[in-house]
Amino acid sequence: MAAGLALLIALAPLTPAQAHSSGEQGQDPSVPVGSAPEPRDGPANSDKSIGFYVGKDLTDDGSVLLGGFGHEPSSHWLEVVQAQEHPSDATVQVGATEDADIPGELTEIPQVEQTAKYLTMNYSEFAGFPAPLTNGGLNEHQVAVRDIWSDSREELVEMTPTPQEGPQYSDLARLMMERATTAREAVELAGELIDEHGYTTYGGNSHLIADENEGWVMVEFAGGQGLWAAERLGSDDVRVSYPGYIQDFPVDRDDDSDFMGSDNVVSFAQEQDWFDAEGEQTIDLQQAYGTAFPGPPGDDEEAPFRYPPRLEEELQEMAPMSLQDMQRMVRDPRWSDDRSGYGQVAHLQEDLAHPDLARLWVAPTAAVTAPYIPWHIGAEQIPPEYSQHRYLTSGAAANYLDPDYAHLEATQYPVRTFKRLMYYTCEHPGAFLGEVTDTLEGFEAQMLQDIGEVETEALEALEAGEQDEGRAALTRFSNEWAMDALDLGTFMVEDVQERTKDEWGIRMPEQERSEDVTANAESLDMSLGGQDVVTSRDRVNCDMGGGWQDGSTVDRQGTYGDPDAVPDFRAQEDGARASASWGWALAGTALGLLLGAAGMYLLGRRNRA
Repeated sequence: MAAGLALLIALAPLTPAQAHSSGEQGQDPSVPVGSAPEPRDGPANSDKSIGFYVGKDLTDDGSVLLGGFGHEPSSHWLEVVQAQEHPSDATVQVGATEDADIPGELTEIPQVEQTAKYLTMNYSEFAGFPAPLTNGGLNEHQVAVRDIWSDSREELVEMTPTPQEGPQYSDLARLMMERATTAREAVELAGELIDEHGYTTYGGNSHLIADENEGWVMVEFAGGQGLWAAERLGSDDVRVSYPGYIQDFPVDRDDDSDFMGSDNVVSFAQEQDWFDAEGEQTIDLQQAYGTAFPGPPGDDEEAPFRYPPRLEEELQEMAPMSLQDMQRMVRDPRWSDDRSGYGQVAHLQEDLAHPDLARLWVAPTAAVTAPYIPWHIGAEQIPPEYSQHRYLTSGAAANYLDPDYAHLEATQYPVRTFKRLMYYTCEHPGAFLGEVTDTLEGFEAQMLQDIGEVETEALEALEAGEQDEGRAALTRFSNEWAMDALDLGTFMVEDVQERTKDEWGIRMPEQERSEDVTANAESLDMSLGGQDVVTSRDRVNCDMGGGWQDGSTVDRQGTYGDPDAVPDFRAQEDGARASASWGWALAGTALGLLLGAAGMYLLGRRNRA
């Protein structure tokens, strides 16, 4: 038995943390990320949302991939919005209030008689823009929408009349999901809404839209002039919106179906002397109306630059790109940090067997330390835990809880769980980031192993006319995995917390206090100060200088999640703490089986004797 035990220990695999820390690029696990080589950052106002588009000719399964996240610090929650019928005289409220940075006025515009079903992540706070807000999602026609920042030039922002009217960025994202059957149609209807009702802006914005055939980038400019433009992205195109941008836009687009825009999008630039059309075939709209890309383009610059041309080269280099590649790109520690409200990847498949099988993968908060869950458009509901909670919700601290929401609020909130995991992991990324990533990707690999079976089951029911049964199968699949994800997150937090306390203790804040304050630092304002100059590296982040210890998403392509890397988080009994190492926990399970088998063998021998 001693020899068997020694052999088992000798064969026990390295834990993910040990495997990561053993490489040449490894970092002392006790060194916080701030001690790594400090990368230079772009303009302080450019650290915002990001979006990635990859055309179907550049993916391994012929699908279109659209990924990204919003950059809001507020609460986020998932919602399944059902298709709805509306009276012919129904209206919908759009716009912003006088509290917006550029004051607005809420107005009503006509609602359509039928709105589509869609999946979305809502959030609660953007100054003067009424909640719930959304950056997009996926609708029943397999139209995916991402909202991306796109600052307009200062002169346009200053000339924006107040109070402004018309739909704002969230309104457009929601209305596109409710009404569009293709990505092109989404752009057309958004443009028509701006042309007819105006546009409410916080200083310029854009949307990245895709279906199973193509993508579109649409930019809406500040200024109150109704300026907007859109460019088609084809099957062999990639695009990184950071910001959303359009450069070579045709001066004369009468016969060009790859571009759309307001009637004045070229002429207004000429009137302002921002563009001279003499002898020009195209206008650089980013140069005429927008701002420069964040980060200098030098080859020697470090992450976390989100410089679009360089990142587009990364996407091209990874072709053919897989779903897991896109998930990892959105998860990349270079940008997935405390301001990443969630992670989202739309997997837009050509010749989908049934519309209900369309998939949106969603991480409940920053994907760097949270798992993606696949939600089919056929799913009918989500677990209460993934609905709205008061943690980080605007106004929650100033008001008591409405008793009608008490039972919902009592449930565990995955945003809080996985934020805790982020804060522990990013304090010591050399020790924890590798194994956290391996566990999350292994968990997602388990879902990918099982997803085909449930889609076959659902499709058989749907094709047989048993719609309720088919949708119930899809709902059950996502709900069960979502709750497993929450259990896994709880397991990981408890494990990382205990190991942190054992190894380093909990680091307490060391904020300076004014002379008239006697409270300790831990009782002072916890907000990140100097918001006007805050960059991504000032916030909680796990970036180790270029992503993970073993490189960026490009460097790590070809190795994907291992289902066996996931600890047996369902096996804990009586609240027992996880093993100090998930890899050794698996080895311990094997040891128990070995000892049990040996015991049964000895017992059998004694009985036979």
